[in-house]
Amino acid sequence: MNKRISEILAGLVVILAACVFLAYAASRTRSVGGGGYDLTARFGSIGPLAVGAPVKIAGVTIGEVTRTALDPQTYAAIVRFRIQPDIKIPKDSSAAIESASLLGGDYLSISPGGSETMLASGQAITATQSAINIESLLGKFVFSAANFASSASKAQGGAADAAGGK
Repeated sequence: MNKRISEILAGLVVILAACVFLAYAASRTRSVGGGGYDLTARFGSIGPLAVGAPVKIAGVTIGEVTRTALDPQTYAAIVRFRIQPDIKIPKDSSAAIESASLLGGDYLSISPGGSETMLASGQAITATQSAINIESLLGKFVFSAANFASSASKAQGGAADAAGGK
């Protein structure tokens, strides 16, 4: 009988610990939830931006990406995102996909414009900047550096030949 009570008690402790962990995780996750309003933006490329990625203004999270899709006619990436209801976005704002670090952590960055007219739910930000592919950029840099080193070596060898040939 004592063994059964200790097993039940251990099970209750595990369930209680799981509930505490879930409550803590829910309190730490700052989500827009059901409130707020939806906006969209079109990009040539969204890179690894995913549903659930934060939407930020000046580094402060104001929403999250709720959907990504491909326009079958233009092949543009369409990003739908939800903004907190108390944050108003000027109509002439711009959106860019940025990385938090070289290791990833992409987010949607909004740069507010100066318009007095604010975007309403369902409207789109038209001024956008696509994601920059860091791997491709680094590859081009390495390739350019290698070509430069090769050209410099050839030029140095040619100068030595010219000096020795006099």
